[in-house]
Amino acid sequence: TIGLEGEPDHTYVCIGVKASNYFMEQSGAECLSDKGPGGGKWIHVNKKLQVVTKDRKIWADGSIFAVGDCNQTFADEIKPIPKISYPGEEQATHVCKSIKFMEGKTGCCGMFMKPREAIDSWWPWGAGMFATSLGPHDACFVMAAKSEPRTGLLTLWGWASAIQKEIIESSKVDECKGGRMGQLIWHWVHHTPCHCWGDGCSRNCCTSCTWPEWCCDWECCRCC
Repeated sequence: TIGLEGEPDHTYVCIGVKASNYFMEQSGAECLSDKGPGGGKWIHVNKKLQVVTKDRKIWADGSIFAVGDCNQTFADEIKPIPKISYPGEEQATHVCKSIKFMEGKTGCCGMFMKPREAIDSWWPWGAGMFATSLGPHDACFVMAAKSEPRTGLLTLWGWASAIQKEIIESSKVDECKGGRMGQLIWHWVHHTPCHCWGDGCSRNCCTSCTWPEWCCDWECCRCC
């Protein structure tokens, strides 16, 4: 169809995900999964996102965490999480809070307190939302997806979803640059007080979760 004679010499299938955790193969091979998307080799983590071995033993005294696409949770602790950007950001927030707890730098206005163990992570609410580009003028938006196959609702498509995708990209870049508008938008994305659908729906939320960052150090605000 493109003017070539015969069959191609090679065919490359550039879809799906593949682990790039080769840096762990020498010093932490016992922490890499045998199975998973793309054939495995994802970094095992517990529900606190601490790196663990295949038999769930804490690795490197619990001070090493893995967040985002590189990790793989155990299904009986945290259900499989889509490898997209939102869960990575949410997990990074959880780990930052855990590090502060472990260092004793928690409480009102960052006062020192007695060190505590890392907090439990969970299936992020935003992991069930996908904005997928289908070209420069087309896209689709799915929400309320769960960890099970064939879940989620197609809520937006066509040019409206394409505009939504551009807003997401531009506001996120603005936030990364320190822009006030981007920070305002994405602060509330990660501090939504009530999640009503998907695997990440709230069960023990409180409205304090939408308060400024200094308040979110309190024990009662772990749900944010």
